[in-house]
Amino acid sequence: MLIGRTPWSGRKYFLDKMTLRDLVRAYVTYPAIQAYALLSVVGATLAVYWGAAPLAMAAAVAATVLVYPVVWYLLHRFVLHGRLLYRFPQTAALWKRIHFDHHRDPNDLGVLFGSLYTTLPTILAVTIPLGWLIGGPGAAAAAAATGIVTTCFYEFCHCIQHLPFTPRLAFLRRIKRHHLAHHFHSEQGNFGITNFFWDRVFNTFYGDAKQVPRSATVFNLGYTGPETLRFPWVAQLSGLAADGSQVQRHRRDD
Repeated sequence: MLIGRTPWSGRKYFLDKMTLRDLVRAYVTYPAIQAYALLSVVGATLAVYWGAAPLAMAAAVAATVLVYPVVWYLLHRFVLHGRLLYRFPQTAALWKRIHFDHHRDPNDLGVLFGSLYTTLPTILAVTIPLGWLIGGPGAAAAAAATGIVTTCFYEFCHCIQHLPFTPRLAFLRRIKRHHLAHHFHSEQGNFGITNFFWDRVFNTFYGDAKQVPRSATVFNLGYTGPETLRFPWVAQLSGLAADGSQVQRHRRDD
């Protein structure tokens, strides 16, 4: 699907100015979400075509659902919040796109969605070997389809967390509160999005903002001061002054 043929063509969406209906429309027309939907159908079709024992198929689906939260936790904590990608000009633009811009302006829907060229290879690299070990090619296809559907669920929950909307479901209200604390109080905890089990395991969970001090780097992820002088590529790409001054939260024209 070409972005030029969708409501996303030449347009920016900001969640703080959107309703739930606006979000649903933007979500279903976003090219990456449409690609996920198509690929999940392809994966499910291949799973049926290649076949696998029903128990193996079910095990592949269950294993994917269980593995997804820990994979996301590790990537979010150690890669997206790590300080490696911005230190090299070859990966600076990648880090800016996949996480720095999201923390600078958490309401910008265009950078809230994961980038297809990074998310899809990650999903397939995790799910295909897992499913194959459980039940061969059919189970691998089922695992891949499950990983893609899980990603769609994650992306929608992530959108809801930034929307000025109070969900009816207690589950959604709870994960929204924890995630917004990650964005507006301290980015050094609450790395889960829909599941905070691994935050609890690794002692990075906080249920109340009073439990941890407010972070001075919640909007810049530590890319500030000497870091912008030593590794200026993200600053240059972002139109920021690489003079050692603190990178402030991104502001946009309304």
